[in-house]
Amino acid sequence: MLLFFVKLFSQSTEQKNYSGIRSQFENLNKNDIRALPFVNDYIREAKRDLNYEELTQAYRDAVFYTPHARDKLIYSDSMIYAAEKSRDNSLLTLAYLGKGIIYYFNYKKYEPALDQYLKAYEYSTKTNDKYLKYKVIYHLGVVKSYLGYYKDAIVHFNGCINFFECEGEKSSNNNEIYNYKRGYYNSLHQMIICHRNIGNLKTVDSLINIGISKINREKDFSLERSYLLKCRGISELSHHKYDNAIIDLESSLPELISKDFSWASVAYFYLGKSYMINDEKKGLMQMEKVDSIFNRHRFILPELRKNYEILIKHYRKKKNVGKELYYTNQLLAVDSVITKNFTYLSPRIHKEYDTKALLKKKEYLENKSRSRLLMIIFLSMMATFFIALFVQRYKREKAILLKYQKLQEKLNGDAIGAIVIEKVVENERKSVLSPEVCKDLTEKIIKFESRRGFVQQGLTIAGLASQIDTNTSYLSIYINEYKGSNFKNYLNKLRINYITELLNSNKKFLFYTNEALAEECGIATRQSFSDLFYEINGIRPQDYIRKRKQDQELL
Repeated sequence: MLLFFVKLFSQSTEQKNYSGIRSQFENLNKNDIRALPFVNDYIREAKRDLNYEELTQAYRDAVFYTPHARDKLIYSDSMIYAAEKSRDNSLLTLAYLGKGIIYYFNYKKYEPALDQYLKAYEYSTKTNDKYLKYKVIYHLGVVKSYLGYYKDAIVHFNGCINFFECEGEKSSNNNEIYNYKRGYYNSLHQMIICHRNIGNLKTVDSLINIGISKINREKDFSLERSYLLKCRGISELSHHKYDNAIIDLESSLPELISKDFSWASVAYFYLGKSYMINDEKKGLMQMEKVDSIFNRHRFILPELRKNYEILIKHYRKKKNVGKELYYTNQLLAVDSVITKNFTYLSPRIHKEYDTKALLKKKEYLENKSRSRLLMIIFLSMMATFFIALFVQRYKREKAILLKYQKLQEKLNGDAIGAIVIEKVVENERKSVLSPEVCKDLTEKIIKFESRRGFVQQGLTIAGLASQIDTNTSYLSIYINEYKGSNFKNYLNKLRINYITELLNSNKKFLFYTNEALAEECGIATRQSFSDLFYEINGIRPQDYIRKRKQDQELL
């Protein structure tokens, strides 16, 4: 009983420590760097206790409060690592979803964003957390909407709207209510976009009115309010209410400019169209801001292609060849960006999400109808396959480990060292070269090796002979007699020994690519470097680096 209460007390104290740390920053706004010193304390405390649940939350906080997209991505990788250590499917869902959101929202990179969303979806199906599941479904719907699968996306958003609205009304927790409302308004915004793109303008107006009337009663949700104002401005433009459209679109811009450049560019486009009715010059200025955002971020939504068509047509009419050519080139660049995203994502969104959902349903029905014997046979075959796969991988890893250990023994025993400089002992060998020539060449070769002259790319025997003031015949004879190989093999061995020692002694080189490592030691191509490394060391460079990282706990 005493041990039980001691453990209980220590756990409550530990939890109090985490709560105490979080209380110092949890009320700060997103991207507020004042939170980061406390977040770092939180991370250290969770690492010390090996509390991976708290460590996941700590990294999640780091993602939230750091203002830099690159740092958000780094912290999100750490969050995934901590979530994997926790083996908690809810935390894994959050971690992969968080990384996907960074790729989508901060970088506008749909390929890696989709990868992360799909991983998050898989983990979400293994939890009972419906909120998490609908968050993932929402983000998958956003990608579908971008691709133009509006009807499919509407199904996603309709489910999200119903869920977030119902749960928000049931909850009594302020934080939960805030999250449900935020989910509701964002889902409503995306639903409006889908209906607008398929021409359901009455539905659009109805949804906008519902959203505006609800959000105007809220003191928070400034970004979501701007989304709805942007939508209302576009709708008013379609109804030829140009002055109202301008008021709403301009009201939406301050929040969008600071927090969501992609929708800011949409607002500028429709604001430009609204101004063009009575003030062409002012309208063109707004449309040129769309191009400015594209130049800065190299991202654009498909509906903004029309922006460039209008600009090209205008400057063609004005016979401004320079401007017309510029915006023509820009339109080609826009098409390239849009085509790249569509080419990759369009087949994948159905193959990797919808098909998975259908296969899951199919598997469920088959399990209900098939006999137990067929199921046992199926499971046995799968088990045999995975066991064979595991054995094969185990054998390969074991072989790599043995090769790695053998190479480390050589390195630690200075068998190759950084570079082995061989000294010639006079009268120890018989050579066709005179003693004086041998002595002179020995001194020069020692200097060449000491100053790492061999890392020069494209170095030939003629080039080295010229550098050390001798002739190729003498140098070739010397290398064959005293180095025991031809010039090419001698040079390759020097280079591989040098880079191997760097990988063994300096952690930073473990994060270099094969191309960078090849360049570092003077080898022309990545493939040549990999082949030579394997030939001399008996292990591929990527396998050696992976094992070395494991040794130094860098993974």
